[in-house]
Amino acid sequence: MTPPEDELSTMAMEELDAALDLSFAEMKRITPWGDSFPGFAPSGREVEVERRYLWAHEPAGGILVEVEVRDPALKVGAEAKAVLAPEA
Repeated sequence: MTPPEDELSTMAMEELDAALDLSFAEMKRITPWGDSFPGFAPSGREVEVERRYLWAHEPAGGILVEVEVRDPALKVGAEAKAVLAPEA
């Protein structure tokens, strides 16, 4: 059986990949923005998924994309993030 934290880390990375499917121009139009929604981990347990698109401190004009996956019942979670530089 996969430990809850490992499963959430894997899911956070997968959700980050999905969040990064937007082009930089698309992200720029919605930043700053975030949302959360219920989801299901591969094991079937219900989790909360939160995505955030924020202006990065470095590089100037960059976008910080954060994804957090939480299991409120077990009070555990995992986060994945990426910083995108502005397009030239």
